[in-house]
Amino acid sequence: MQFIDRAEIEVEGGKGGDGIVAFRREKYVPAGGPSGGNGGKGGSVIFVATDNLQTLLDFQYQRRFKADDGKRGGPNNCTGANGSDRVVEVPRGTVVYDLDSEEIIGDLVTQGQTLVVAAGGKGGLGNQHFLSNKNRAPEYALPGLDGEKRNLRLELKLLAEVGIIGLPNAGKSTLISALSAARPKIADYPFTTLIPNLGVVRKPTGDGTVFADIPGLIEGAHEGIGLGHEFLRHIERTRLLIHLVAVTSEDPIEDYRIIQRELSAYGRGLIDRPQILVLNKIDAIDAETLEELKTEFSRATDSPILTISAVTRSGLDSLLERVWNTLDSIDAENERESEEIRM
Repeated sequence: MQFIDRAEIEVEGGKGGDGIVAFRREKYVPAGGPSGGNGGKGGSVIFVATDNLQTLLDFQYQRRFKADDGKRGGPNNCTGANGSDRVVEVPRGTVVYDLDSEEIIGDLVTQGQTLVVAAGGKGGLGNQHFLSNKNRAPEYALPGLDGEKRNLRLELKLLAEVGIIGLPNAGKSTLISALSAARPKIADYPFTTLIPNLGVVRKPTGDGTVFADIPGLIEGAHEGIGLGHEFLRHIERTRLLIHLVAVTSEDPIEDYRIIQRELSAYGRGLIDRPQILVLNKIDAIDAETLEELKTEFSRATDSPILTISAVTRSGLDSLLERVWNTLDSIDAENERESEEIRM
């Protein structure tokens, strides 16, 4: 499946139906009066969030969405039928921007959440609406109004509680495949992963937690170098980051600092997101070298430091235990803050 997480489209609400000019012609009613009905309202373009889609790929092939027009009014004070709404499904996690103003129109994060992105036009008034003591036989009606028309940019931000970050070849794809049922393509060269991989990891309680392997982070990622901007935004929704560093790298400390600088430069609070530092590929070095690295990292960061081998699955139980405890602590802190606000 091709992963597409950005699309530009055009949406247009339906035009309102025209009001009409008509007069009653009834037997024994010499002055029937005006009876032109109002036009129907134009349909709206409505987005609805769904779990059935994982990418914005469909919007690469269809870029224009228009709702139906309202019907014109009828005689005998009959209002025209409203135009049908155009309901468009988008993946959960889709952020909708006005392409011209860059304003965020909405953020669709829950299943079934709806957002009107282009309202339909109002129907025109028929001549019966203009009846008055001064004008007993109005011979004019109003046309329907055009529907709202917008150019939109859609951006998909993955909905994952835990994001796995690190330089290429840190072992992110191997880790997510070891923790979950995800089966990403893995090879021994940089930039193997060109799309985010999602995996569901079961808690001891049986609930599932979504982990995301975030690729494309290199030095200069915050400036759009490599795949930086394409994937940094997927970290924005995560509650916890696992920062994976390969101990087999020429300079693991510098690898760690590169990613930290990119998170800080990108902004949006990413550098303040809770992190667990994980040293990976410990099966490839001796115990003495590993201890020296842990000592160096303890001087460079206050983050918890764990050691694992994703290939041999060594240390994964301790990692998951730390993840669950950290998520529980975040929940408790959020609950305390909510209590303070209510008080």
